[in-house]
Amino acid sequence: MGLLKKKGKKGKHSARFSSTGGGGGEISPLRPVFVEKLPPCLGHCPSGNDIRGWLKLIAEREKVGMSLEDACDAAWRLEVETNPFPAVMGRVCPHPCEDHCNRKEKDGAVAINSVERFIGDWGLERNLELQTVDVGGPFPEKIAVVGAGPSGLSVAYQLARRGYGVTVFEAFPKPGGMLRYGIPVYRLPREVLDAEIQRILDLGVELNCGVTIGKEITLDGLREKYDAVFLGIGAHKGRKMGIPGEDGTGVYTGTEFLNRANEGGEVEVGKHVVVIGGGDTAVDAARVCKRLTADSAAMSKRMGAEVTILYRRTRAEMPAIEREIEEALEENVALEFLAAPIKINRDADGKVTGMVVQRMELGEPDESGRRRPVPIEGETFEIACDTVIMAVSQQPDWESLGTALPVEGSWLETDEWGRTSVEGVWSGGDVRGLGLATISIG
Repeated sequence: MGLLKKKGKKGKHSARFSSTGGGGGEISPLRPVFVEKLPPCLGHCPSGNDIRGWLKLIAEREKVGMSLEDACDAAWRLEVETNPFPAVMGRVCPHPCEDHCNRKEKDGAVAINSVERFIGDWGLERNLELQTVDVGGPFPEKIAVVGAGPSGLSVAYQLARRGYGVTVFEAFPKPGGMLRYGIPVYRLPREVLDAEIQRILDLGVELNCGVTIGKEITLDGLREKYDAVFLGIGAHKGRKMGIPGEDGTGVYTGTEFLNRANEGGEVEVGKHVVVIGGGDTAVDAARVCKRLTADSAAMSKRMGAEVTILYRRTRAEMPAIEREIEEALEENVALEFLAAPIKINRDADGKVTGMVVQRMELGEPDESGRRRPVPIEGETFEIACDTVIMAVSQQPDWESLGTALPVEGSWLETDEWGRTSVEGVWSGGDVRGLGLATISIG
């Protein structure tokens, strides 16, 4: 992928780049913020999808004498040029493109995400295959990709279709990364995820699961065997809060809880659950708790455990997808705002019995632009609970990597092309900082 070159006033391209877009949307650092005559929906698509292109193929098919089947096939092929997961993203992407659709100012945004899902499902139903690109390959260079999440699999796809030999190493038993282990089944059916992953593997990508870097393989070993290495290990290590009692029985991090629950692992949920955080992980964890504690599949999720999301700011500052928040409320998940836990209470056996909560108020904006939560002196209260899920943040697991890499805080430093300071090693996705799955793809 090459950076767009800046031209004169009559040119189409601008050299302005950013990692965030307006209105809460996010875009890839390699995607232009403003390009003259570029549709704002495309400019705010983190994957850089040609949204106008595939919408036009379907909407104007009759003008060019194209059948619906041929138009949908063509739209799918255009979509997968930049995104090999259209059916997946059509289900989980928060669609910042729609927030910036020009028609939003007139009669409502085009339902871009719904069309993307339709196109993705169309490709699955028709068993459409990903195509190779003739750029002079096959090439002798061999590439190792560490991590089979959205970033690693997208890199494998783009390399394999251009004729490079790609081997993917994944620590978990199955590929997918956070798409599998972080997103609940009710949002992303596993048969959809598996089918879109399989198409990438069908290009000749070799997949090795249950292989952890630092144990079965090392970065130095990969550098010796392969011509280049891409690190896409994600951010699967949940963070706790550093408060008393957080090591008690019944306390989970958000990623730990979802990892277990999503793949049928052992996880115990009581009758009174408190989820801490305001992001997608917190909302997903709360809704999964409802489903795990319903007595039967026929029972409404409203009748599951008593689940409360505790968030230190207000709803206006919650980074979670608005639609997911609304659905959580419909399932009887309670929201407690301007509240932050300061201690988890335990019984003599170490089991969680409740928590002490500090009442907060909003102060001046912080570096994120959101108003900073400030404790109100002397205002605390207690909540009875038997399960606590800390969905406050997550980070990569660097402990087993076994080599010196440029890590700033919890994140891997790279240049604008994803190159690390280690020769021949690139990186992308959540290992460089938390973001949307669609950013990892782009």
